[in-house]
Amino acid sequence: MRQFGIVRTGDQGLRIEILEGRFKGVETDAVNHLMGRLELDKVFVPDDVAFAVVDGDGERVAKANVLDHYRLDTQLRLLLLFCGLLLLFGGWTGARALLSFFFTGLMIWKVLLPGYLSGMDPVLISLGTALALTACIVFLVGGVNRKGLAAFLGSTLGILLTCGLSLYFGGAFRIHGAVKPFSETLLYSGFAHLDLTRIFLGGIFLASSGAVMDLAMDVASAMREIAEKKPDITRKALIMSGFTVGRAVVGTMTTTLLLAYTGSYTSLLLVFVAQGIPLANILNMQYVSAEILHTLVGSFGLVTVAPFTALASGFLFVKKS
Repeated sequence: MRQFGIVRTGDQGLRIEILEGRFKGVETDAVNHLMGRLELDKVFVPDDVAFAVVDGDGERVAKANVLDHYRLDTQLRLLLLFCGLLLLFGGWTGARALLSFFFTGLMIWKVLLPGYLSGMDPVLISLGTALALTACIVFLVGGVNRKGLAAFLGSTLGILLTCGLSLYFGGAFRIHGAVKPFSETLLYSGFAHLDLTRIFLGGIFLASSGAVMDLAMDVASAMREIAEKKPDITRKALIMSGFTVGRAVVGTMTTTLLLAYTGSYTSLLLVFVAQGIPLANILNMQYVSAEILHTLVGSFGLVTVAPFTALASGFLFVKKS
């Protein structure tokens, strides 16, 4: 290994013992290739457990390449802890929420990402995935009833509005989809036909759809509770109560999106501030503009989903004016 400033390059020679597989117990030499990039490189010390690719030549190890530190066991423990806490607190509702959690991961891995790679329109497949997940999650968690239907209608209208805004302002901002990390690597990996900009735009409303569903379910649940506790309430009064609940929830949810997106680019913002770059320059940069587009368009969906859900709930929970 060679040290250049704060980064290392070259190769780290290792002596490893294989812990799993048909070569279990065998000791062999391996190589850890360093690329001079802190976000990708790793350095091992004695007694580390690593994730490695081992090529065999009959009964002999031909080559071993160490990829990274082994984290799957820690990830599994964290996942089990999350599942246990959700089931302990949520009970049957927590179990349904857990099912929707795994279904969402499966949809992203088996439907959304393969759809992108196959050349389908990224915006259409993102919209279809978002609506399918909305229907599944809302009706699974909220139940197949009027509350679930109100939350679904409000979420759907909010997602459709966010989709339209992302397409319109995405063109006005003139942002290329390569602004996202590893986008160019994807093109050079044999997928030069992909439209990175459409993938970027589809990710805007897909990323905010979870918060949209959350807010819609909050408003629908509160309005159903009001309708059940006061059966003689008029439709107008119930809708106005829904607006009041929505205003309270929206006030915090929009800040949630801002904090989430800012946390993803803290290092980038620190570089700008440390170098004393003027604020106008920072705001106009493509990376920052992309996050501004993410935050504001997603917040549009959050602001509008509350009145959408309130109107839908008013007509579903009260039969007559």
